[in-house]
Amino acid sequence: MGSSDRLFDKQRTVHQILGGGFVADVILWRRKDLTVGILVVTFASWVVFERSGYTVLSLVSSVLLLLFSVLFLWAKSAAILNRPPPPLPHLHLSEEMVNDAAALLRNHINMFLSVSEDIALGKDTQMYTKVAACLLIMSVIGGMIDFLSLGYISLVIVLTIPALYEKYEDHIDRYALISYTKLKVFYSHIDREWVSKFRSWILEKKKLN
Repeated sequence: MGSSDRLFDKQRTVHQILGGGFVADVILWRRKDLTVGILVVTFASWVVFERSGYTVLSLVSSVLLLLFSVLFLWAKSAAILNRPPPPLPHLHLSEEMVNDAAALLRNHINMFLSVSEDIALGKDTQMYTKVAACLLIMSVIGGMIDFLSLGYISLVIVLTIPALYEKYEDHIDRYALISYTKLKVFYSHIDREWVSKFRSWILEKKKLN
């Protein structure tokens, strides 16, 4: 398959696109035991939440309360009995880690604000269409399922779709490019028949005023 027949005309493998490290190995099932373990534990957690009536906040609070209570009593008992305290690592965030996280967050926020500005000022019709479609899909999905189920489904998608794409990459690229070409033709038709006419109508109104 030539580069022109590949989705996004990419030159890297799926594993390289995902970072090529430990996380990519897990997502692409190259560490099957760990991937299966994550899915099983996540599914069990989802069942517990759904059946027990616990919320994420209440469960996390209960677990942290139990953990802190055990460590506190352990430390107090160790001091009384002249035993070593709990073997805890030093919990500390370095200034470099905080600066890197802040810089990464700032870049993403600035990118989001730039795209939002272009959409709000009507500079990027294609981006508006993509964002509107994504928000509509998210709204529909959000109205159908709760946040916990959405998180579980998202994890399943992350651990299945990339692996399936890597396995059937050639077939998926071929059909995706065909669909993308048809979508571009449809978008051009909509832009020509509706958006362009609406834009011309607005310009005429401005000239008359």
